[in-house]
Amino acid sequence: MPENQHTDLFEDRFATALRDTGHTFRTDDPAALVTGGRVRGRRAQLLRRTAVLGGAAGVALVGVGGALLLPGGTHDDPRRTSAAAGPARTASPSASASPAAVSFTGDDILRSLKELLPKGTYSEEAAEGTGSMMPPYAHVVFDDGKGAAAIGLSLNRVEPGSEQARQVTTCPDKAFVDHDGCTSTRLPDGSRLMLFRGYEYPDRRVDTKRWTAELVTPKGQHVSLSEWNAPAEKDAPVSRPQPPLSEAQMKKVVTAGVWRRVVDAMPASPKPSVTSEAPPQGVPAGSAGDTLVSLLPDGLTVTDRGGEGDYAFLVVDDGQGGSLVQINVQPGMSDVAGQLFGDAEKLPDGRLVTTRKSPGEKGAEGVVMWTADTLRPDGLRVVVSAFNTPAQHQDATRDAPALTLTQLREIALSSKWDAGA
Repeated sequence: MPENQHTDLFEDRFATALRDTGHTFRTDDPAALVTGGRVRGRRAQLLRRTAVLGGAAGVALVGVGGALLLPGGTHDDPRRTSAAAGPARTASPSASASPAAVSFTGDDILRSLKELLPKGTYSEEAAEGTGSMMPPYAHVVFDDGKGAAAIGLSLNRVEPGSEQARQVTTCPDKAFVDHDGCTSTRLPDGSRLMLFRGYEYPDRRVDTKRWTAELVTPKGQHVSLSEWNAPAEKDAPVSRPQPPLSEAQMKKVVTAGVWRRVVDAMPASPKPSVTSEAPPQGVPAGSAGDTLVSLLPDGLTVTDRGGEGDYAFLVVDDGQGGSLVQINVQPGMSDVAGQLFGDAEKLPDGRLVTTRKSPGEKGAEGVVMWTADTLRPDGLRVVVSAFNTPAQHQDATRDAPALTLTQLREIALSSKWDAGA
């Protein structure tokens, strides 16, 4: 976090949790090196989608290791089976796939994906099966005669009933992620399905659309599908008005039973180490928003709110238009005091406080962000920001935020944030 002290601290909550998995590769084949690098880049973009779509505290479920991935799967694996066929034996989601368990190659996954898509042609195919410690995925450029479009599928696991599982299928708030529509529903089998119609770039500087479907089953099988109205996620001209698959077609793809069998065949991920040390305590869960509301000055109306635990946002209106206000309460931050508060004012009780005015960081026209940042002697950091727009990706709707720097400072220094208050 120290290196991001002047960036949007709340955007960091969407950051991807990357997992490195060391692999070896040859450098004596330049063509393979270039091809593998391109595929790895596509796969990284597919897997990062979860981070943006998981709500205000979204967490990416998997990262990308250092392997060079080549298109297609191997053909000499004695355990290879067609992904469209039901496996004779399926690995448990919580156990490694044994030699007797079914496995799926990249070719299997591509074949099954094509069987679920409408009639069309394919190019730039790439995929990986269950033979790697990295999750399976597939990527194609699909053309139904109305324009080429990138389509990507990734498969993974989440802990059933966990916060991650909930966040994956929770629609993002429009105050943070601009979109044309999003629904989150529970299916008859207990699975959660989110269908999202948004954009590749939050500031919509180009017309590239990104539509996604996220499915999490009661067993924790996670199926993620993304499609674009261009032949590549970024840096490619828009080729059609909309991505090729309708919401009904996206639902058909992600709910197909074959993907659950693929996830069951994945090797188990290493279990995280368990520590007996209690995590640092900040604001009680669910109370940051309520506390922030209680500290607002008179004359403000709350028109929207969200967040949870130690993070919250409000949209307030003083009669001159909406103004986004965000707060983040971070315990255990003493170790970054030098980097974040080197020039800060020190109060008699040892608290550090700094205020600043900076431009907005979403590319919207005329947006400013005013921030008060504080650190208590016990390491509790409280940082609050206000904007002159109801959503960071929207152009400014007023000259200044609804809260002054003095008011933001008073909110951040309030004793209501202190432990036991």
